[in-house]
Amino acid sequence: MLDANWPDSWRNAFRIELRAEAIGLAWRGWPVLPGVNPVAVRGEDDDLTWRRPVPAYDNWSDVIGAHPHQVAEWFCDKTHSLLVATGTVLDAIEVDDELGKRAARLLRATGHPAPIVAMPNGRWLFLTTAAASIPAALAAQASIEWHGAGSWIPLPPSPFQHGVVHWRVKPEVWGWQLPEASAVHEVLVRALEGEHAIHLVESSAA
Repeated sequence: MLDANWPDSWRNAFRIELRAEAIGLAWRGWPVLPGVNPVAVRGEDDDLTWRRPVPAYDNWSDVIGAHPHQVAEWFCDKTHSLLVATGTVLDAIEVDDELGKRAARLLRATGHPAPIVAMPNGRWLFLTTAAASIPAALAAQASIEWHGAGSWIPLPPSPFQHGVVHWRVKPEVWGWQLPEASAVHEVLVRALEGEHAIHLVESSAA
């Protein structure tokens, strides 16, 4: 996403935006981490493939909860991806686009939408309070990933190959109070069951 052909003013503006977001989240107590940007690597077919951002430091778990001043220093002179460690302040459930849309509709129907992040690779992240586990129905799905202790997620406006990570539902909607994990898990299970029911109807009609 960070095109080498961008004017310096664009790249600087993007770097400033990332830094401002990182500092703001750190002041709210979110465990911000600097991440490397997705990098292009040569695959077996010689096409360019992309990796998701990972922490910039191998000892990232040792710096969880860094002071906002430290976060400001990390993002001062480099364009890092904006990561947040999960398993302490917050968790995230990562799902595909179809399930994400179904769950988002159900959450809106309750009148209490959760913060939702969308990534350019078609994956959605539902943010919740930290939890000790997730329902078996979710854990059994290969397409669903729980980001808890020992993991991290990218937050806006981290760059990807064809765009940037962005909010579908901003944390301001909840007044920066994360929804209880169990409530969001329940909605995701309902969305999953509804998705399976639709597939069964389609299969029987074929």
